Amino acid sequence: MTRLTNFNIGDEAIVVDIEGGRGVRSKLFNLGLTPGIKIKIISRNEWGPIVLEVRDGKIAIGRGMAEKILVRPYKMVVNA
Repeated sequence: MTRLTNFNIGDEAIVVDIEGGRGVRSKLFNLGLTPGIKIKIISRNEWGPIVLEVRDGKIAIGRGMAEKILVRPYKMVVNA
């Protein structure tokens, strides 16, 4: 488990938990970032927001909020 800010453009992850108080958690939950959801990093740079693909849409969140999101890498299981 690691922080969302450690992932790069194109990486996919599963949200594991969100750290922070009720306000931060509520805002992120309302944006669709709930534990168990798959996300994909669309855009990020050193200074600006991180753009994520979540469910059927895209959202942008600041680095402070992104730092509070704990994720694990998404690994697609393929049956051979």
